[in-house]
Amino acid sequence: MQGNLNGERLKKARIYRGFSVSELAEKSGCSRQSIYMYEREKTKRVDLNAIEALARTLDFPERFFCESDMKAEIGSTYFRALLTTSSRYREAQTQKMEFLADIFVFLQEYLEFPHRTIPDCSGQTPEEAAATLRREWHLGTRPIENIVALVESNGIIVTKFPVETNDIDAFSQLVRIGDEDIYLIGYSENKTAASRVHFDIAHELGHICLHGWSEDIEKIDRDEFKEREKEANEFAAAFLLPREGFAKDVAVNPKSIPAYTELKRKWKVSIQAMARRSFSLGLITMEEYQEIIRTMQRRGIRKQEPLDNILVTASPTLLKTAVMMLLTENVFTPQEFMDELSYNYNLSLYPKEVESLLDLPNGTLEKPKTVYLSNLKLKE
Repeated sequence: MQGNLNGERLKKARIYRGFSVSELAEKSGCSRQSIYMYEREKTKRVDLNAIEALARTLDFPERFFCESDMKAEIGSTYFRALLTTSSRYREAQTQKMEFLADIFVFLQEYLEFPHRTIPDCSGQTPEEAAATLRREWHLGTRPIENIVALVESNGIIVTKFPVETNDIDAFSQLVRIGDEDIYLIGYSENKTAASRVHFDIAHELGHICLHGWSEDIEKIDRDEFKEREKEANEFAAAFLLPREGFAKDVAVNPKSIPAYTELKRKWKVSIQAMARRSFSLGLITMEEYQEIIRTMQRRGIRKQEPLDNILVTASPTLLKTAVMMLLTENVFTPQEFMDELSYNYNLSLYPKEVESLLDLPNGTLEKPKTVYLSNLKLKE
């Protein structure tokens, strides 16, 4: 290892892997005290063998721990399940978003990405803000076929993330690098039904349009957090099911589960969310809405709704396409891409890590293997 240890980098790698200091100490064979000292840079004496063991355990290149950080300022992070999800999972996902933002800054040097178009919705109700965003994005009152592609086309980074828990549905984050604000939305790859993914992403759009990003969300009042979640849900419903378009469709039979099932094909929204929207639009009473939910519960279709296995949404493609374009247009070889990320953007990761972050096919960024033609042989 060359250069001085950056303790903050060690901490980031540990958080990224979801390890506590004690767990990392046990897995690496290093003492807890040493790890604490390294992370806080309380010592100038660095045991190179210990750093090698930590790098091996965390599966990061040793160079990563010597690099200075990009000047990224992490803003607020909105988690839908903040009150039930462990801080360890939240911190790990937040760290992944920071790495994604760093990679995005690199890619922007070579490619022109869609311009971010988020209107000023300050002072608006969730219903008004949803209508404002629909106008800004020229959606009219029609259904949204693919919310992932829609959001990406309007300059917001979307990513799927693997998690070991079903507690995290989705989250959104602001990362500020220099003068640029980068909004990112992540959603769990455990959720594949289009109706669930659409609502999760629309919910995060609600936070982006409606709420502040300068404060620590984990420190706000519990009731205030619940109110923001309620507003984001109302925004999502209004954005996905606009009053004029949806009310016209549902008014024919607003109390029928089979009717909602057919509408689900068109609107890509869950039966339960459509029934709730019908209530908020005054098309059914609270008692009628609750009866729909009770009926679904009795039939065993509340957690796994009809069409959930059929209606699926596309995966994010913006960053993946960007990397593949640079490779296919011979701007970089895979090795040159990784070197550029490491030496000019201070983000030394193994190829498999970048592939995982960007959902690239395995081996995309690996060094090409030498191929020998079968009709040639070495001289004896």
